[in-house]
Amino acid sequence: MNLDELVALDFHTHAEEPCCGPRDDGYDEFQAGMAKYFKGNGFDHLPTVVETAQYYRERKIGCVIFPVDAERETGFRRYKNEEVAEIAADNSDIMIPFASIDPAKGKMGAREARRLVREFGVRGFKFHPTMQGFYPNDRSAYTLYEAIAEEGAITLFHTGQTGVGSGMPGGMGMRTKYSNPMYLDDVAVDFPDMPIILAHPSFPWQEEALSVAMHKPNVYIDMSGWMPKYFPAILIQYANTLLKKKMLFGSDWPAITPDMWLKGFAEIGIKDEVRPLILKENARRLLNL
Repeated sequence: MNLDELVALDFHTHAEEPCCGPRDDGYDEFQAGMAKYFKGNGFDHLPTVVETAQYYRERKIGCVIFPVDAERETGFRRYKNEEVAEIAADNSDIMIPFASIDPAKGKMGAREARRLVREFGVRGFKFHPTMQGFYPNDRSAYTLYEAIAEEGAITLFHTGQTGVGSGMPGGMGMRTKYSNPMYLDDVAVDFPDMPIILAHPSFPWQEEALSVAMHKPNVYIDMSGWMPKYFPAILIQYANTLLKKKMLFGSDWPAITPDMWLKGFAEIGIKDEVRPLILKENARRLLNL
C-alpha cells in the first residue's frame, strides 16, 4: 500500500458476508435490524471482501478490514480470519487485514493470534465487547492481549451504543454495559506498548473516551459508526485541538459507506489543517506505513 497515492485510509470496515455457505438461523433478521438502524446504505446485498476492495480501489481509499468473532454469544459462525487475510493480501494495494478472536478462547485464541500475525500478515485485532459478551478489563482476556502485544499488533475495541440488535426484542441479548470505554483504561495501563483504538463516538460515554485517550499515550479514537452530523460538540472540539493526532477516519462499512461519511465530514467544523491528520496521516503513523 502506497498511502501517498490514496486520498484517505478507512480504519473501520467489516467483512460481513458469511463464508460458510448458507446463512445461520437468525442472521437475516439480524442484518435487517442493522439496515433499519442505519437507514440503509444503497446496497441490495452485503458486499463480499472482494467487492469491498473494488469499491475502495475505485475511490483511492485504503481500508482496514476485519470480521467479528461473536460465535459464542450470537450463534453466527465467524468469517474465517485466514480467508479475510488471504483476500486482503491479494488486494494489498488497498487493504490491511485485521482479525477477530473471542477472548473466551483463551490459550487457543492466543495461539491463533500469533499464527495470524506471523503467517498471514494480520496487523491488528477487532473486539466487540457487547457482541462478544465480556468486559475488556476482565483478566481472562489478558491471555489473548499478551499474545497480541508481544507480536506488536494493534487492538481495536467497539465502544458505546451499538446498532447490533437495536430495536429487536431484548436487543438480541446485546448488553451495552460491556462497551464503556473506561474499562479500556485498565487495559491501557497493563499493556502500555499495545496500541488501543476506541471505535466510534462512545455514546453515552463520550467524555470517558476522550479522557482515556488524553491520559494514555497508546489510546486512539476512530470516528466510525456515526454520521458526522451527529458528532457531539466536545468530540469535534478535542479532534481539532488536544487529540488531533489521535483521531482516525473510519466509516463502519458497509453500514455506513465512506462516500456517506466523507460527505458529512466535509460539512462539520474540522479545521483545514486537521482534516489530513484524521483522514490519513494519523493512520500512516500508527501503522508505520
